[in-house]
Amino acid sequence: MSFTNRKEAGEQLANALERFRKEDTVVIALPRGGVEVALPICRRLKAPMTLLLVRKLGLPAQPELAMGAIVDGEKPVTVRNENVIGFSGVGQDEFDAVAARELMEIHRRNKLYFGGRDPVPIEGRVAIVVDDGIATGATVRAAIKGLKARNPARIVLAVPVASQEALDMLRDEVDEVVVLEGLSALGAIGFSYQDFPQLTDADVIAALNEADTARKRP
Repeated sequence: MSFTNRKEAGEQLANALERFRKEDTVVIALPRGGVEVALPICRRLKAPMTLLLVRKLGLPAQPELAMGAIVDGEKPVTVRNENVIGFSGVGQDEFDAVAARELMEIHRRNKLYFGGRDPVPIEGRVAIVVDDGIATGATVRAAIKGLKARNPARIVLAVPVASQEALDMLRDEVDEVVVLEGLSALGAIGFSYQDFPQLTDADVIAALNEADTARKRP
């Protein structure tokens, strides 16, 4: 299976999550790519959408390879990928410098995306965490650790595509995993999509606005 785009992937995930329509649910997208997958789920479940701001910590010499991740919160949560750190030889000072830079980007996005919006309560609700795919799992793992501090009743991880290695690492971190297919042998999430553009801040804001509008419709 492969997906035409993130919207189609989100519609297929919405089918798989239909049973949550009668529960007190909040859909938590990981921006930027997760918002387009999450939007059809919000429409189907008539659930609010919010964001969990998490950033991959890429190796200084190879930014696409995650040596960890950091997630926003009262106390930002950092997750380290010790295997990558070990073979790359990255020192603590280098790791901390990347983490500080990415935390600044999280703060920028927080102000831009949430400015003027009422916060969406998470405590006591079923939290469905949505991204467009999982490769190493470091970013999602950090997101889940940060989310647990907000005391949801249950955490459901829902993604169109994920590597088996990441799933093995994450299953014990959540109450349920919903995944539609395994990651391709090429190891990149984009290979599971025919159309996989980079999303912008404007795309994220538009998705949040659309999710708000959809909930108000009868």
